[in-house]
Amino acid sequence: MIGILGAAAAGVVALGGTGLAAAGNALFDLALNPRAPRSILARAGAGASAGVDTAVFAGDPARREARLWFDEAKRPVELPLADGGVLHGWRVLAPGVVPSPDGGRDDGASTDDLHRYLILCHGYSGRPSDLAREARAAHAAGFSVLLPAARGHERNADRYATMGCLDARDLVGWARLVASFDPRARIALYGVSMGGAEVMMASGLDLPDQVRCIVEDCGYTSAWDECEVQMGQLLHLPARPLLDAADAVCRARAGFSLREASAVEGVRRARVPMLFIHGSADDFVPFGMLDRVFEACASPVRERAVFEGAGHGACSYADPARYAALVGGFLDRHL
Repeated sequence: MIGILGAAAAGVVALGGTGLAAAGNALFDLALNPRAPRSILARAGAGASAGVDTAVFAGDPARREARLWFDEAKRPVELPLADGGVLHGWRVLAPGVVPSPDGGRDDGASTDDLHRYLILCHGYSGRPSDLAREARAAHAAGFSVLLPAARGHERNADRYATMGCLDARDLVGWARLVASFDPRARIALYGVSMGGAEVMMASGLDLPDQVRCIVEDCGYTSAWDECEVQMGQLLHLPARPLLDAADAVCRARAGFSLREASAVEGVRRARVPMLFIHGSADDFVPFGMLDRVFEACASPVRERAVFEGAGHGACSYADPARYAALVGGFLDRHL
């Protein structure tokens, strides 16, 4: 993120006011265009950089073991889009769930009677397998798991990344896909960092009735807010006019606005129970953002949990037993 913003800021300094459009395009390509050779997403896809949101996972033996399980167990799944294209993801059906030839669930052959599904959403510059540990634990507890790749990530690198904005709309489609597979499904949404912002944005959309609850971990209030924070903390530069230029490029090239990518606005229309998690030492997605999304949440059931001393995306490492009990208990109560 430092390199992205630094390159864009350097463009403004070098080109002056007339260079704002060029700097906005440079920032967009570096941050959100996986087809730009020097972008952080292209580097992450090539293995050259794990990115901020995935750095905490490096070197974790349990996660490496879970990835081996995931690589063997996962099966591809596609979400058709209105424009005729598809988005790609992975799923692992729960033990006892048997798919029918027509693409649904064969209730006659299936022995599973829980009908529980968990959709897991990864962070910026990451990939679905970053959440393999969570997927494996959920699968062991009787869940079928679905792990979509966000736009601009992994097998969806033919599209621009949207910081959760269009991904949230896609998430509604993924939930409807699960509901069409199993009309009796009881679905939970779970996301970390950008994925946390994504599930919050989706909370205010027209989710199917099968979605019963949502868990977000260290999601930001909006893409604009997060970029503004990084520019101030890391570069000591004012957000404007650079972010205005980048936002104009986002609207023109990718069909979304950094301001529109707002978790705060999403949760204002939330209807299902929501659990908000954040580490008190998170300075990448500042801890204060937790208060803003929690207070804005309109759900009649909302809970929050703070993990003291935990950095960005590290709550499940700060106290694994508490984290597992917290999330597991919430899912059990609402599914």
